[in-house]
This record gives sequence, structure tokens and C-alpha cells, in this order.
Amino acid sequence: RHTSIRFKEYDLSMDEDTAIINENTRKEKIKVFFVNNTKKIIIIISTLVLILFGYFAFQEFEKKNKIKLADRYNFAKIEFISGDKNNKVKNELIDIVNEKDRTYSPLALYFLIDNNIISENKKINELFNIVINETSLEKEIKNLVIYKKALFNSDFESENNLIKMLNPIINSDSVWKSHALYLMAEYFYYKNHKQKSKEFFNQILTLENSNQNIKIEAQKRLNRDFSD
Repeated sequence: RHTSIRFKEYDLSMDEDTAIINENTRKEKIKVFFVNNTKKIIIIISTLVLILFGYFAFQEFEKKNKIKLADRYNFAKIEFISGDKNNKVKNELIDIVNEKDRTYSPLALYFLIDNNIISENKKINELFNIVINETSLEKEIKNLVIYKKALFNSDFESENNLIKMLNPIINSDSVWKSHALYLMAEYFYYKNHKQKSKEFFNQILTLENSNQNIKIEAQKRLNRDFSD
């Protein structure tokens, strides 16, 4: 029995020695790895630090630029409202559109249109295209700008061009789809294309996510203007 106990003690001692040797071996391997790859590790750490620094620096730059744009936009509005309607205000608002900022570029464009500061349709459409195609907008904000562009052009554009403008909304499940359909229904009604107008009003009624107010108006129009 005593011999068996001694063997067990010997086995435990061997296990402990093996564990110590393995631990020392692992430490030595780690040490050798760091010694052999010191330059690579320094480069990787430096790169990560630079990336993080660049990211936070860019965020700070964006924040400051947003504040400057807000100040420029508000100042241009104040100047216009106070009666200063010269080219300086117009050019400042156009410059803000060209900044391609997701907040203030659309606002500047809407202010130009709502206050008739620009009279050339071609120029206004160029500004719309900058906001739609070159500005990083959220999906539904972009769809809203597309809808506003079509609304602006509805008085003078052809049927094909108007539908082409609205197709990105009409062929999607956008929350602005019912608005786009209503615009086309009104457009065709004004052009005295009653059948086409009726088809667009009916699409609004069958659309699952139609705006409720638009849906009610479409039903009213069908009952009033298209009842047999």
C-alpha cells in the first residue's frame, strides 16, 4: 500500500513538472514571437491608432462643418426675410446645395423653390439632381426629394418624363408611393385623360401601405368624378 502511495505521489510530481515545463515553453514561444515580429506589431498598432485618430478627427470635422452650414443657412434665411433679395442670398443657398449635406442641402433647395428665388426650371432641376444623385440621403428622404422634384415639374413636363422621375418610388414600397400615384392621377385628370387618372386613383385604394389621408382623398375623387 505504501509503495502505491509513493507511485501516486511520484506521478503527481511528474505531472506538475510537465505542466511547469509546458508553461515555460509557451512563455518562451510568446517571447520569441514578439521578438521576431516587433516591427510588424508596432506597425499594426500604429496603423490602428492612426485609423482611430483619423475617424475621430473626421467626426469632429463633420460636426464643425455641420454647425457652419447651419449658421450659413439660417443667416441666408434671415437676410431674405428681412428684405435682402439680391444675388448674394441666392448664391449662398446654391452653394449650400452644392455642399451635398444631407440636412441643409435639401433645406436650401426647398427655400429657393418656395420663395421663387430661382426662376429657371433647368437650374432648379440641376440642383434637384445634386441632392438626389450626389448627396448621401436616407432612402425615404431621397424618395421625398424625388417626389418634390416631380411635383415641381408636373406643370410643364411630359407624361413620360414625369413617370420616369417617379418610377423609383412607384416601383417600390416607399411610404411616398401613394403620394406619387396621387400626383399622377391628378396630372392625368388635368390633362383630361380620365381613364388613366382613374387607374392611378384605384391603385391607391388597393395599395397596402397607402397614406390614410391620400387614400380618403382618392376615394372621394373616384366617387365624385368617376361615378357612373
